[in-house]
Amino acid sequence: MARPRLLDLFCGVGGAGEGYARAGFTVVGVDIIDQPRYPHTFVRADALDVLDDPGRFRLIHASPPCQAACALTVGTNASRGWGRRHEQLIPALRAKLEATGLPYVIEQPDGRAPIRKDITLCGEMFGLDVIRHRNFELGHWTTHAPVHPPHRGRVRGMRHGVWYDGPYVAAYGSGGGKASVVEMQRAMDIDWTNVREELTEAIPPAYTEAIGNAFLAWRPLRRLSCPR
Repeated sequence: MARPRLLDLFCGVGGAGEGYARAGFTVVGVDIIDQPRYPHTFVRADALDVLDDPGRFRLIHASPPCQAACALTVGTNASRGWGRRHEQLIPALRAKLEATGLPYVIEQPDGRAPIRKDITLCGEMFGLDVIRHRNFELGHWTTHAPVHPPHRGRVRGMRHGVWYDGPYVAAYGSGGGKASVVEMQRAMDIDWTNVREELTEAIPPAYTEAIGNAFLAWRPLRRLSCPR
């Protein structure tokens, strides 16, 4: 039996795509910049343009740039006058996803991104040594949101000049006790890139493996026909 096909938009280095592959999908990744370490079929293109004629896919995943509404942009950076303006792509993206009529997933980090938080996942749910909360909006399909277990402690590293120990590594940025590349690879189960910037932007494949498995188990409700 042929594997179902998944379109991975704004694919980056492929954390999401790899998770869907582990769930049983054939994955095609799309990004506007080259991704030479992407572990599956890759197409360089504008993701929004691809949605004008997406082709035959069972599911579309999209991880649009998060800088416009991520916690750092709307929190620390905004309060201190840092950073720059970022374009918010989600409204246009959602409109194009809806127009395809296909089931889809939009992924974003915590912050003020204009998506529904149908599912929130974190590394603790999968026994990972990284927190990395991510929110997912599900379009044209649904599944139960998992219970968010308590964290076992803090993320290890410096916070405002104070060192904190804990079971999780800081898989973002550099300095201040942030995780090494090897620590990030192990914590997120990503071994096909050793580029720090790619690791800091990726999500653990365990997240989308779980979402992919849930989608493949999902059965849409069928409309009952009344006898005449």
